[in-house]
Amino acid sequence: MPETKARTTEQIEADIAATRARLASTVDELVDRAHPKNVAKRQVEQARAQVFDERGQLRTQKLVAVGAAAVGVLGMLIMIRKLVGRR
Repeated sequence: MPETKARTTEQIEADIAATRARLASTVDELVDRAHPKNVAKRQVEQARAQVFDERGQLRTQKLVAVGAAAVGVLGMLIMIRKLVGRR
């Protein structure tokens, strides 16, 4: 078995101080991430990335697909309403 050297009080206190500093940094980062303004900013960036590519060009294929899906859902709703209205 390897022998472990006894640590001094100063070493233990230094470890505790370093751990406390890392923990404080982590808490600060989490608070910053969870701030409503930053959350909203990330959501806007994600939405923008869905519509625009890296060069700032519209992602027309994705927009066409979303538009077609919306038209399809609307058509189904209209058809269901007409079928239900006949009864």
